[in-house]
Amino acid sequence: MIPPIASNFVAGKTPATALDHAAQTNRDGVAVILNLLGEHYHDREDADADADAYVDLASDLAASDVDGCISVKPSQIGLGVSDAAFEENLARIVDEATDRGIFVWIDMEDHETTDVTLDAFERHARETDGNVGVCIQANLKRTRDDLERLAALPGKVRLVKGAYDEPKELAYADKARVDEAYRDLLAYAFEHFDDGVAVGSHDPAMIEYAKELHDEHGTPYEVQMLMGVREDAQRDLAADGVDVYQYVPYGGKWLQYFYRRIRERKENVLFAARAVLT
Repeated sequence: MIPPIASNFVAGKTPATALDHAAQTNRDGVAVILNLLGEHYHDREDADADADAYVDLASDLAASDVDGCISVKPSQIGLGVSDAAFEENLARIVDEATDRGIFVWIDMEDHETTDVTLDAFERHARETDGNVGVCIQANLKRTRDDLERLAALPGKVRLVKGAYDEPKELAYADKARVDEAYRDLLAYAFEHFDDGVAVGSHDPAMIEYAKELHDEHGTPYEVQMLMGVREDAQRDLAADGVDVYQYVPYGGKWLQYFYRRIRERKENVLFAARAVLT
């Protein structure tokens, strides 16, 4: 059982508990992105098992009334084993999801995985006519070039600020510089991406800027936030007519994810403390 302090950020251990949380979230007007926790596998059997679980999840999600999609990490489904293992497992997940009418996000990990992840996205974006999305990190200095490459493709791009500790020659470390890059990249994406932009941020200033860009260019967009973080804001945005998605992790590997959320933000520590004391 996941303790209450962690269940604010993780939707249980099973697909059933995740779908239950998703249905509740939908009632607030917020869609979901379901993510089975796990990453950095170096054993093919582990990667294949999680790929199997995603194939089943796509089927379960399609059979439910839940408004949502799924998101996978390359290192979870075989990239730590080989490029071929990743590509094979991603292909069968995307094939099943596309057959079922379920959208698939491909998460981005550290800079060493960027090229193979973008190559996989491009291939599946073309093959599925845009039923996949990919995450792009604003702190990487290469990201403007990556966006220019992706602009002509179908599918969506999720822009985040970036959470990995990257080498300084490859990434911006100063928060103000990352924020500047994020704003510049948002502006480029809203001008050049016809299939839509996903704003992966809890920053009110960036969310407001995205709205301004949408009003200027008419580009469809959505806001994506984590389960357990600014959920009142998620509901408020949805009530204002913004497409909002909550990133909903679940699964037995919840402990590492929970501690990561606590380490990332002081607000999360205070939130967790209040959950214990009340």
